[in-house]
Amino acid sequence: MSKQQQGTSLIVQNRRARHDYAIEDRYEAGIVLSGTEVKSLREGRASLAESFVSIDRRGEIWLEGANIPEYLNGTWNNHAPKRKRKLLLHAAQIAKLSRGIEAKGYTIVPLSLYFKDGRVKAEIALARGKKEYDKRQALREEQDKREALRIMRYANMRQR
Repeated sequence: MSKQQQGTSLIVQNRRARHDYAIEDRYEAGIVLSGTEVKSLREGRASLAESFVSIDRRGEIWLEGANIPEYLNGTWNNHAPKRKRKLLLHAAQIAKLSRGIEAKGYTIVPLSLYFKDGRVKAEIALARGKKEYDKRQALREEQDKREALRIMRYANMRQR
């Protein structure tokens, strides 16, 4: 039996989702992948920029639009880069998510892909879309916080 990686290591984050959506509930889901996809992810090659999560009529949850490029050293059995990938969650979690997206303005977005003890996991979230003024307000708060930290750092340096 081979020794597995311990701990977690981030592969890719969806920064756009954190900007465009107000995150409500977070979930950790497993992903069904082929061998060349895992090898491509180990090289850190992936993008969640245009990806989304959907639930079909059978109650299965899918990650769509995520780009995992073909493995460079792969053969004829390489994977399709933007194929649908099944996510693995408990039935109760899927039911809770499907009830959540029935509410107006809610959607399920992927936040990140990472390795956890040698297995690829996806962090997904139930999120509400932000309005344009919400985005500007969040940006203004970030800038104010950065400026306050800079002023405090400068004041502390002058006291020495």
